[in-house]
Amino acid sequence: MLDERYRTLLEARTRRPETIAEAAARRARPASVFNEHGRLMMIAADHPARGALRAGERALAMADRTELLDRLCLALSRPGVNGVLGTPDILEDLLLLGALEHKVVVGSMNRGGLAGTVFEIDDRFTAYDAASLAAAGFEGGKMLLRIDPDDPSTVATVEACGRAVSDLAARRLLAMVEPFISHRVDGRVRIDLGADATIRAMTVAAGIGNTSAYTWLKVPVVEEMERVMAATTLPALLLGGEVAAAQDAAFESWRKALKLPTVQGLVIGRSLLYPPDDDVAAAVDTAVGLLQEGSA
Repeated sequence: MLDERYRTLLEARTRRPETIAEAAARRARPASVFNEHGRLMMIAADHPARGALRAGERALAMADRTELLDRLCLALSRPGVNGVLGTPDILEDLLLLGALEHKVVVGSMNRGGLAGTVFEIDDRFTAYDAASLAAAGFEGGKMLLRIDPDDPSTVATVEACGRAVSDLAARRLLAMVEPFISHRVDGRVRIDLGADATIRAMTVAAGIGNTSAYTWLKVPVVEEMERVMAATTLPALLLGGEVAAAQDAAFESWRKALKLPTVQGLVIGRSLLYPPDDDVAAAVDTAVGLLQEGSA
């Protein structure tokens, strides 16, 4: 980040915090959730608020906030990138930097299930709620829904997500739900990325809330994606997951899944912000190219 921009951001946060709301109020909103290719290409950056800072082999890759903001601003400046997902601290930094103009902005809502804790499945809503997203003029809210059949805390998370979906829909805001079946293995939460588990999680997520009219699913790319995506008519975005050493293989899996009719785009974080070769622009441009292929 340019030093002058960083100083301006710190000045606003320290002495003029009201400028955050002012920046949100004057932000130019997008005309559509879709880019010129008819898809949604989002950059995700809500990991740090759960204490998840790893990217690839770097355990604390996302711990340097100015470096993260540099990478985000670069990714958001690339042609075809029309959205961002983040927590209040990150989105407010981006607002102050002027990086959210004409972008689809989705705020992350439940960040209480901190990574590596005994209460990880009790994923409470500790960030945005529907009212604050509407007040900021953002386009939607995202929630993580991990379902652990052996953890009683799951039911509270399901209930809270259902309430959030209803609250967002009442304001005609997009409700992005990221569902997984999870299990504890050696005391740590592990996601089941099998096709059957993914289908089960998606069908639960599609049915929460008092309407699904504004619900989109955020789903992993797994085996048998055609069978997986046949489980619902709701629009879906593909998530990127961990940084893959074999990035070409990850791109190829996204390319195939993007051909499915309900898949409307990508919402990718660390895989594009911290690619193995550290070339953020090239990684983002490749991902946008996949969307362009799918819309051709």
